[in-house]
Amino acid sequence: MTTHATERGPVPPALKRFIWDIQSMVELADSEREILLIGRDLMTRLVASDDCLPAVFAEALPGRGRQFQLYSDGEERFAVLASVLAGGAGLSLEQPGVWEIAGVLRGAVARRLPGGAEDARTLEKGAVEARLSKTGPAAALANALAEEVSIAIQVYGGPITGIVRRSVTPDGAIGEAEPYANGEATPPYDIYTIQTEIKD
Repeated sequence: MTTHATERGPVPPALKRFIWDIQSMVELADSEREILLIGRDLMTRLVASDDCLPAVFAEALPGRGRQFQLYSDGEERFAVLASVLAGGAGLSLEQPGVWEIAGVLRGAVARRLPGGAEDARTLEKGAVEARLSKTGPAAALANALAEEVSIAIQVYGGPITGIVRRSVTPDGAIGEAEPYANGEATPPYDIYTIQTEIKD
């Protein structure tokens, strides 16, 4: 019998540290390029281990891709998301032109930027990629593995209410626009839920 997590629980220490560090970086960095440079290092540290994501935010639906919102800054300076892709599935994303830092937590993810399928890059577990806002929105994420779940953690540098996501099935069918996969028992973390002591 398969059991599923139903509540998010407390924020894992690694994710809490990451969010605090991203917040400090956004507040103190002098430029977008500096944000991406520092942010790549922070993301590399986050996805180096597999204990940063609560199980409820890592559950895939067969043949589908979906996004969970993990954290949204109260001032809309950044947001942290998890893209969970079932075997062979993907997400078609239409998003505002904001900077992005993405890291692969599990599996392997193909990221296609504007310009066609020939521009797709496959990122393996632990790989990190950063994108300036002026380079345009990402076009798609796809699980490069046919039988295993792949997960990417993403940080967007601005409001994410404009992101439109559509699940792409393994046979290439694109679904209708979907909301975030968070349920009533799994809202994203906020400043109040991470406002506890962080120990190094």
